[in-house]
Amino acid sequence: MKLLTTSILWIIAILASANDGSFYVNGNQIVPLQETDVAVTKEVLTISIQDDGYASVDVLYEFTNRGAAKVVDVGFEASSPYNTGDDLDRSGKHPYIYDFTVEMNGAKLPIRNYVVHHSSEDEPTDFVPLDLNQWRDLEDSDDAISGIINKQTKENIDYSYAYCFKANFTEGKNVVHHTYRYQMSGGIYNHFGIPYWLKPAMRWANHQIDDFTLRIKAEKTAKQFCIAKDPMWSAAQWRLAEGTGKMHVVNGGYDMEYYEFSLRNGTYEWHAKNFRPTDDIHIDSAEGALFSREDFKLGRFYDRTAPMNMLVPYEMMEETDDDLRIPANATTNGIPNSRILRNLPYANRGYVFKDQKLAAYFKSLWWYMPDPQWNQDTSDFTEEERELVNKYK
Repeated sequence: MKLLTTSILWIIAILASANDGSFYVNGNQIVPLQETDVAVTKEVLTISIQDDGYASVDVLYEFTNRGAAKVVDVGFEASSPYNTGDDLDRSGKHPYIYDFTVEMNGAKLPIRNYVVHHSSEDEPTDFVPLDLNQWRDLEDSDDAISGIINKQTKENIDYSYAYCFKANFTEGKNVVHHTYRYQMSGGIYNHFGIPYWLKPAMRWANHQIDDFTLRIKAEKTAKQFCIAKDPMWSAAQWRLAEGTGKMHVVNGGYDMEYYEFSLRNGTYEWHAKNFRPTDDIHIDSAEGALFSREDFKLGRFYDRTAPMNMLVPYEMMEETDDDLRIPANATTNGIPNSRILRNLPYANRGYVFKDQKLAAYFKSLWWYMPDPQWNQDTSDFTEEERELVNKYK
């Protein structure tokens, strides 16, 4: 089942890439570059999904140094972009990671960057800097489809960008605060995707995170997203920590189940002790994970920044010379499709509809969360939402 799940996710990734999808970068844990007796005793990982196409990451670590004070080389690996047209950045700084900071015990640490050979999952990256004088970007005449190629041997390898620092661990407890932003991936099958590698945390001395909290946040917006229902999440329950939200388990097809979340101005949280991640996490906009389902409804998958083709099921659209559009005479549950679309931005904020047909329809969309306190302020409508409202007046 594990192999089947991985294979299906890989197929979906290929489909997205083959249809103008782009993979920008993954989030990741920081890891020791040499053997150490330093253990991860606590981690609070917060991933904030934003409307500007970026995810913000804030990680608070507590480490326990079981021996004498020591300096440990620590690294962060960011995989290279795919299907974006970017050349190798020889500075070693990833083109889609921003505001990368590390503070240790209250002091900001200097970061050094370089490019490394990205190893396989079974052979963790060793963080040895590549001599970039020996490597070049791929050209159309090269057989390989990703990575860089050796000028002499013609060997092709995948590469990553390394962010490294020296960590001065005192005896006992040490606190590291790590932050950065990165661009979310996406394609025609998903509006956004946020990959994050959890398994590298196993490289610390205790081969686990003694106390682990994952927080997924939608701040000043609403987001719908899915996470594969991996067995490792069965160790604890997801809970709404703040704001307004819903969660349920849904079958995405191919015998795969997902946790599907609808979150407005809030945070979902997962907390467990002695956490040993057996897989990484991929946070996908709902239509990306569930595109194989047959029960599509108009507005079934909704994001405030989503283009039209993410809001309208394919079978409800007509192709024209310039774009896809909704059939003018189409209705859903006796309501003109244009009226449903025009009201989507209001429903997303919890507007309580007085029209009985509209009220019944939006209540049939599982993500709808009425908010009688919403004051109908439209100042935060996105460009996409304003276009939607104006187009279907």
